[in-house]
Amino acid sequence: MSSFRRWLPPLALVVLSVTWGYTWVLAKQGLVYAPPFAFAAERCVGGALALLLALKLMGRPIRLVAPGLTLAIGLTQVAGFMALQTWALVEGGPGKTAVLIFTMPIWTLLMAWPILGERIRGQQWLAALSTLTGLLLIIEPWDMHSSLFSKFLGVMAAICWATGTILVKRLRSRHQVDLLALTSWQMLIGAVPLIILAALVPERATDWSGSYIGILVFMSVASTALCWWLWIYILDRVPAWEASLSVLGTPVVAILSSRLTFGEAFKSLEVAGIVLIGSGLALLSLIGWAASRRNPVKRPLAAVD
Repeated sequence: MSSFRRWLPPLALVVLSVTWGYTWVLAKQGLVYAPPFAFAAERCVGGALALLLALKLMGRPIRLVAPGLTLAIGLTQVAGFMALQTWALVEGGPGKTAVLIFTMPIWTLLMAWPILGERIRGQQWLAALSTLTGLLLIIEPWDMHSSLFSKFLGVMAAICWATGTILVKRLRSRHQVDLLALTSWQMLIGAVPLIILAALVPERATDWSGSYIGILVFMSVASTALCWWLWIYILDRVPAWEASLSVLGTPVVAILSSRLTFGEAFKSLEVAGIVLIGSGLALLSLIGWAASRRNPVKRPLAAVD
């Protein structure tokens, strides 16, 4: 059983990366049927309802713990992130926008050291350098042809996500909380400003076709409810910077799926970047596996799944 538990975070990361990666393609397709802010609100409301149903079926309490920090997490990691990333998708392609949003590890690294006291040490630097260099090759900051506004929205979404990541780590270090309940509350809180934004901003009406309903169900249940719970689960078990670097498999999946779905051509620098990110993630996993073999990490007493 302990061996099985050791493989749960890597398995969660694979599911998260594949699901979130392909989500960018589905999100671009979903915006054909719904305007950006309405789409973000509908997706978030659907995710919140799915999480509440999961809590009810599992018989878990939905007690709100640490209202202040939970409010901040909901506003940054859900409302801010989802509004900005959906808006960015309108301005730019799903592959490139996803990569810009996944500059999140850079901002997390900058904040985790002074706020959480988390530092990269030894061979971890090599893994970080490989993944971030790969990200740089994919972004190509020296060859900016697409919308500058789209890039700005993507980076701001990344900063919102990084801020929420730091806040989740801060909350978990201070309070005992059910992770599924925390995910539910952050989704409920984040849905409120998205609903208000969708109501205030003049937009076209949503086309509630069968195709859109199918996209929305997947986005709400799998991409929003399940994946945000998996993200908090992963974040609860590894340092913030390590979780942030590990999730860089997502933009790789986003680029591959975007290129294949929309017939976009691959670039040599993108391929090199994907290889570097893959190598960095593999090294990071190897380092973590070796460390767990030397010093088995006991599960925190405060952790509640």
